[in-house]
Order: sequence, then C-alpha cells, then structure tokens
Amino acid sequence: MERRVRKLADPIGAKLITPCDVQQDDDVARVFREAGEVYGSLDFVLHSIAYAPLEDLKKPFVNSSREGFRTAMDISVYSLACVARCAAEVMPNGGSIATLTYFGGERVVAGYNMMGVCKAALDAAVKYLAYDLGPKNIRVNAVSAGPVKTLAASAVGDSDKLAGLYEAVSPLGRNITREEVGSVGMFILSDLASGITGEILHVDAGFNVMGSPGRAIEAARAGKA
Repeated sequence: MERRVRKLADPIGAKLITPCDVQQDDDVARVFREAGEVYGSLDFVLHSIAYAPLEDLKKPFVNSSREGFRTAMDISVYSLACVARCAAEVMPNGGSIATLTYFGGERVVAGYNMMGVCKAALDAAVKYLAYDLGPKNIRVNAVSAGPVKTLAASAVGDSDKLAGLYEAVSPLGRNITREEVGSVGMFILSDLASGITGEILHVDAGFNVMGSPGRAIEAARAGKA
C-alpha cells in the first residue's frame, strides 16, 4: 500500500507520508498530531477507507459472521468518527471532511452484501457528525460514486455488470469517470461548498433518481424486434 501511495505523493512533494491503523485511537491521534506539526493546521480531510473480511463480503448478508460484521463496521464506519474527532483538533478555523460512500447503502445492490449495511451506517454517521461539528464550522459530507474500476471494487461481485447497468439506465446514458468523481471531491472539500454539510452527493450520471429501467426498456424491446 505504501508503494501505491508514494506513486501519487512523491511527484507532488508530499511533506508527510505516515501509516495509520484506524482501529487504534492512539494511532489516529498520532497521525493528526504529526499533521499539525507539519502543516500547522488542516483545511480538509478525505476519509477513503472501508474493509470487510473477504469471506463475509462474498456471502449474503444474512450469513455474515458476527466478528466480520464488527470488523467491517469498525473500519468502515467508526473510523470516520475517530478521524473527524482528531481532525477537529487541528482545524481551529473550521474545515471540511469528506468520505466515500455508495448507493448500495440506500438500496439493495446484489453482491454488495455486508458492505451495503456498512455504507448505510456511514451515511447516517455523516449526518450526525455534520451536526456535532457544525458549531466548529467543520462540514462533513459524502461522495457517492457510480461504478469505477478500483482495487476495492474488484472485491464486489458483478462490478463489471453494474457499469453496464448504469450505462443503460442512467439519465445521461453512460457511466462516470474517475475524473468526475475527483472533481466533485475537490468541490465538496473547497470553500465553493461552504454552505453544504450533511449531504450525500451522487456522482452517478443520475442513476440514483431512476425508479424504473427507463430507456433500457426501449433498447431491450428494439433488440428483440
């Protein structure tokens, strides 16, 4: 993981690259102390971490293990609360915190299983943290992206089929790009979004607004004709 991070961080001259075990409160606190020492204060934090034991992630949620559920919720959800609490200590002038979620926390997405339940909890955590940190002028939001080929997505069943579904059903008639997700992330973390907190911003070509297969039905009928 460090090798992958350095490919991004080294070319831009990152001043701080440090490991962090989000299951350890002391380690998270250490990271933000180091960040405060290096940068003085922080303007924003991007929380981009989720995990579930593969053997549980591959099972229907009803068959998931208690220990796997505890681990997944701890890393995927509670870590945001811990990160936000520590980040607030080095945001004396306010700031912005963003996390990454997915539509599988709002609706059932076949193959998303336990992680869908975790994302539902993460979405709720965003709203409560937005309320808790509002008096400190710290905003908390989430970006909910459509299917993107990533290392994490490879663990979810039928991820390739999902991309095709978004292309067929979404109002824009296509899936989204990494660049589009990144642009929204930059927006929500910046002062351009100073009046937005507690929101789940969908970057999915409009897929989340659909209550039917839409034009996919017409395409299917045309294919049979």
